[in-house]
Amino acid sequence: MHIRHAERSIIMSADDDPGKPNAKLIKLALDAAAAASLETFPLSAGRAGADIQLANIWPGEHYRLLAGIVSELKPKRIIEIGTFTGLSTLALRQRLPVESELITLDIVPWQDCNPSLRADDFTDGRMRQIIADLTQPQVFLEHKTMIEAADLLFIDAAKDGICEPRLSHQLNLCHFRAPPIVIFDDIRLMSMVYVWRSIDKPKLDMTSFGHWSGTGLVEWTRPNQ
Repeated sequence: MHIRHAERSIIMSADDDPGKPNAKLIKLALDAAAAASLETFPLSAGRAGADIQLANIWPGEHYRLLAGIVSELKPKRIIEIGTFTGLSTLALRQRLPVESELITLDIVPWQDCNPSLRADDFTDGRMRQIIADLTQPQVFLEHKTMIEAADLLFIDAAKDGICEPRLSHQLNLCHFRAPPIVIFDDIRLMSMVYVWRSIDKPKLDMTSFGHWSGTGLVEWTRPNQ
């Protein structure tokens, strides 16, 4: 049996999970999945990048779902933590409203990551990259006001058992205008199972409609809210 990529994971019950999906997340998931079923990406022409061929795989990859979530939420500001090659960045931008902005952050410039991005993706001013390590408290504090204005966050960091817990802690210190939707990538990886399980907020695992390695939606309410 040929498998393109495999990772260790775990099966566990969800009935005693501290975070349960609410009606808002369930509706968003259903509507975004329906939108993803109609989505296509004309990304191949003139683009490189090691993962460009993955853009239109769905289900199994999350790019069409990310675009579907943006289409349904119509966020004014999207924050992506973890640019890497930029294919997820392009997916988030695919349905970005004209008056909205996408800010993607990483510890290295996108040009150094065998990118799917091009310089002209940034020319209209709706998308920009910031080089910053948000796992460092002082750095996060410098960008806290910017993050607090986000309607949608996509967290695709190191999955090392350190970065995501630190980011979750930092997000709990934020005072958002309204609870944003936070998308966590790779929640089925062994290094992310505990992280996902420990989130005590309205959340929904929608891996079957997203990334084969795990896609989780969270409504980032205040602690104990």
